Amino acid sequence: MAYTSFVDVLLIATRDDRVLLARRANTGYGDGLWNVPSGKLEPDEDVEAAVIREAKEEIGISLHRNDIRMSTVLHYRPPGGPGRVGFFFHTTTWQGEPFNAEPHKCSELRWFPLDALPADTVPYITLGLDHFRRGLTFGVAGWPVM
Repeated sequence: MAYTSFVDVLLIATRDDRVLLARRANTGYGDGLWNVPSGKLEPDEDVEAAVIREAKEEIGISLHRNDIRMSTVLHYRPPGGPGRVGFFFHTTTWQGEPFNAEPHKCSELRWFPLDALPADTVPYITLGLDHFRRGLTFGVAGWPVM
């Protein structure tokens, strides 16, 4: 049987040395924890189109392909959960001012220093942001060491 995985797209939106995080709410996953704007790849969609769509849906900003750059990929398996592949994109340029465009899924948005993330950040996100800060383009976490 072939392996399948969730494919996540995640946006690292930065201003100076700060990153935009959203507090999850009413989603059934990580509620109350901080997360970057993100979502799953949809059928017939490439990862760049997906992160651009998610940015518009979640934080109301418009992005173009030349506004984003792929910064890291993380193959992650949370404790007791299925594996997933996360494509973390970085941007410093967008159109519009970020706002909470999904108040039914997010209780607040806030800018945090990249080197001082809140302790209650989704672990997957903490790992991806650590890879971003360190300039690592790929990582594996949560899988048994062989």
